[in-house]
Amino acid sequence: MQRRHKELQQHKNRTESVLSTLLYARSNSPLQYPIQGFKVRPMTPTIIPGLALHAAQRSTYTVSLEVSKGVLSTVTPAEGAKVRGNGESRLTVESSSLEALNELLADVSYTSTFYHIHTGDLASFQFEDHEAVFPITIKQPQPPVLYDMGTDINSQVTITTKTFLRYREVNALLRSIREFYKDMEVIIADDSFVTEKITGDHTQHFIMPPAQGWFAGRNLAVSQVTTKYFLWVDDDFQFTKGTNIEEMVKIMETNPELDVLGGKVVENQFPFSIIYEEGDETEGGCMHRKSGGMFHSLPGYPQCSLVSGVVNFFLARTDAAQRVGFDPKLKRIGHSEFFMDGLGSLMVATCGHVSIGHQKGRANNNYGRFRHPGVSDQRFRSQLNFFKNHLKCLLFG
Repeated sequence: MQRRHKELQQHKNRTESVLSTLLYARSNSPLQYPIQGFKVRPMTPTIIPGLALHAAQRSTYTVSLEVSKGVLSTVTPAEGAKVRGNGESRLTVESSSLEALNELLADVSYTSTFYHIHTGDLASFQFEDHEAVFPITIKQPQPPVLYDMGTDINSQVTITTKTFLRYREVNALLRSIREFYKDMEVIIADDSFVTEKITGDHTQHFIMPPAQGWFAGRNLAVSQVTTKYFLWVDDDFQFTKGTNIEEMVKIMETNPELDVLGGKVVENQFPFSIIYEEGDETEGGCMHRKSGGMFHSLPGYPQCSLVSGVVNFFLARTDAAQRVGFDPKLKRIGHSEFFMDGLGSLMVATCGHVSIGHQKGRANNNYGRFRHPGVSDQRFRSQLNFFKNHLKCLLFG
């Protein structure tokens, strides 16, 4: 728990800033200021938009601005106005003319004084007994990473799978894929003890060290994808007429906020929702994984619903899935963990009108010895959830 607490503090230092502070706007303030959306690049002077004072007649007007992670500047004042603290963290502007004061406020700029790619500052704006605080987002602009999809489905999607001691099944999967998508790239990650060659056009077979596990294989397969999307399938699935990848891509392109789109395996959809309560810093939070949980239908697609997680048949945006990753510590057990780690960053949906088949069970004694995890695997999984996700309880239901 001590190690976990230390890691949590470092996580908060990386992900939280003063921008998380709850701010209240006081009533009847004469101060005008930006309440949202003021963003600056690190160490780059930027005019603060919208600063102004609206006050009744006075002999003189004095306002001040103060920040903690940068400096404030304005232009040289005209006669009858005074500016103190130009280029410092506290700036005071005084004038007998409200119009002249507002002209100076319109030229106030903020410059952060240290480099950080994503943080923030709070600016205090004061006039007499009135004070307003507004946020400043300091963020290095991030260039987009775009995929040139092309017009052919084969340039848009790569099929990925992981196999272990099931060459009969994975070859049957490949035959079913080629029946419907003969030119689509297929990537297979294989950590079998004794390997066999898997060959064919548009087929990449990556041999791993033996028994590296489920998520390690997923990471390897997805790391080699060069298309915008990948379709994840288990090695004992079977493509059918209902395995309509074009339809899945259409839905994802129509709803660009989606990251993962699942379908049915045979007649089962297996969606789930995740309810997460953060809890306190000492004990940790709680997650409740609710089987069958759906939030509401996807706009424009009543046969699809927004969820937290889906079955092992899904189309995913390659860059989004790579950002979350698959924890290679999970070797023989784990599926929900990808969606748990991606909660809050992955938008997930499931559709009932796209599906894939499942091969009929075949006796495979060699594989069967590794199929079902033991008590030690379950215990390790709980310990991993406890530490990594800062949980005190994980409920399945």
